[in-house]
Amino acid sequence: MGLSTSVMIAAMGMAHQVSAQTVGGFETRATSAYVRDLTTGTVLMEKAADVPLPPASMSKLMTLLMLFEAIEDGRTTLDTTFTVSPRAYQMGGSRMFLEPTDRPTAEDLIRGIAVLSGNDATVVVAEGLAGTEEAFAQLATRRARELGMRNTTLANSSGWPHPDHLMSKRDLGILAEYIISNFPQYYPYLAEREFTWNGITQPNRVPLLGAGVGLDGLKTGFTSAAGYSLTGSVRQGERRIVFAFGGLDSERARVQEAEAIINWAFRQFAKVTVGEAGATMADAPVWLGESASVPLVLADSAEILVPAIGTRDFPARVVYDSPLPAPIAAGDELGMLIVEIPDMGEMRLPLVAGADVAEGGFTVRATASAQRLMNMVLGSAREAMN
Repeated sequence: MGLSTSVMIAAMGMAHQVSAQTVGGFETRATSAYVRDLTTGTVLMEKAADVPLPPASMSKLMTLLMLFEAIEDGRTTLDTTFTVSPRAYQMGGSRMFLEPTDRPTAEDLIRGIAVLSGNDATVVVAEGLAGTEEAFAQLATRRARELGMRNTTLANSSGWPHPDHLMSKRDLGILAEYIISNFPQYYPYLAEREFTWNGITQPNRVPLLGAGVGLDGLKTGFTSAAGYSLTGSVRQGERRIVFAFGGLDSERARVQEAEAIINWAFRQFAKVTVGEAGATMADAPVWLGESASVPLVLADSAEILVPAIGTRDFPARVVYDSPLPAPIAAGDELGMLIVEIPDMGEMRLPLVAGADVAEGGFTVRATASAQRLMNMVLGSAREAMN
């Protein structure tokens, strides 16, 4: 953009890209990790966040999403029954313990996946929705890409080890956020403490549920390639975060790392307000408009995060093309407020026109043309003198 105007923003800032090694001295033990504050949209941590890696059972969240969407668009209901195929019955690993004669409902299968991490339940869902698990994997991969999960390729419904079954930690974060935001009616299933099927009661595998730290879902994972992994979400007060990490060497390490990330995310950052929607950040000149300038205002009320300890005064700049040509409609995006926070990267907030500016009439255009002609004449005269 053509013009940058410096301003001072007091008590504001945001982490657009944050390294686990730089903020608050925290360094994750996970080999890959991603943490995002949903309340402000702040990415708090990225460590190999875009590397496609084996997701293990965390990819079952995609199977749940596909089932949630099938229920919402009317292809099935919570009471619809599904058939248990020989393939589903023979699945190893974590199981819901479905029998070939069972006819579980969609709601049963949600619990069997969300609480019990049942590999057998995921195959039942996949075959029930798409005919075969292979066809389901193709559909789920396509849906993931539509959601912006660029580093996800699914080969099955369960996360069973497969060389082509890969997800990045950022993609798992995107998926978790999408489920929380779009399916709040189903999200509580992910926090149920236990579920009984065929007389067998099993606990939820997600650690720290009910431990008083605010963690209320989503999904664990473990294979030898993925290590001990977790995609989780935590709410404390008005803030909610989602996180995904992997590569740890034990269940105990997974629990410890989850708690460390939660404590760091909520104690090392403070939420502050930049301004309400419509707050003017600058006045930009307008070319050939009825008004000579237009206010550039915040598009939305902006709440952002800053380090809890440190300065609260940050230099910022308003960037836009200058002059802005008329006509301009209120709400048109015209620029950015860019803030640099030490150790936390660059934050960009969109700025929009705070008012309509119509094209100027004959007098405005004539005056502008005369001024332009005068500038050309003066410029030629200067060149002749030199």
